[in-house]
Amino acid sequence: MPPIVPVSLTLIIVVTAIVYLRGWHHSSLPAWRAASFLLGLFFVWVAAASPIASFDDRMLTAHMIQHVLLMTFAPPLIWLGEPVRALLWDLPRQLGEIPARWPLARQLGGILAHPAFCWLSAAAALVAWHVPALLRLGMHSHAWHLVEHASFLVTGLLFWWPVVQPWPSVVRWPRWSMLLYLFLATLPCDVLSGLLVFSDRIAYPMYLSMPHTGLSVLEDQQCAGALMWTCVTVVFVVAGTILSVHLLSVQTPSENRSAQRDPRAIAAI
Repeated sequence: MPPIVPVSLTLIIVVTAIVYLRGWHHSSLPAWRAASFLLGLFFVWVAAASPIASFDDRMLTAHMIQHVLLMTFAPPLIWLGEPVRALLWDLPRQLGEIPARWPLARQLGGILAHPAFCWLSAAAALVAWHVPALLRLGMHSHAWHLVEHASFLVTGLLFWWPVVQPWPSVVRWPRWSMLLYLFLATLPCDVLSGLLVFSDRIAYPMYLSMPHTGLSVLEDQQCAGALMWTCVTVVFVVAGTILSVHLLSVQTPSENRSAQRDPRAIAAI
């Protein structure tokens, strides 16, 4: 990756953090939400612009660390920071009124926020970019490398939107359905990571021509699969546990319906 790319990405992340903090300072959001958002941005930086990013063409494990950070760790932390509330503070008021003025924008938002679309987009990105031909394309083309990272982050944000339900989302689906949503999301990861861990064949021969890193190519492949398997499972179990605790803490059905009718309701996770 050209040196200018990590510098540009770092500047974008820093500017985003500054704009968010300006909005957060004028809002009533608690400090833990700001910390969550900044940690999510930090994970994006680690994945795309830190020294770790320079090893992704030598080790599949480094490549997998990027994928896990961009899809599994950074997105829920970013949404927990309530970025829409904070970032809209410095934007022109007319931009915030677009959904109310343009019915097409509301319809598009409804499609993008639908759990089925969010789940399928994340699963498609995960599977597609682990196809050897596409992975090789991303390794040999700087432009496609950026597209790969962007698709992981964008689909990760889509995937976690119905789970976290940040403002201004409206809860249209029973919260218990998110437990099934998370469980089904583990299936593509389990299949892919299982193939990488238990296969005795090298899935990505392009790493054979890379400099030696202390692990054989097959060991590196198995390590990458185990990393994805473990990290994704742990994060999904934690998210499912928090959701379950939240559901069990609801005292009465009337309180639950009232919370679902509130368009500014923030998920408790």
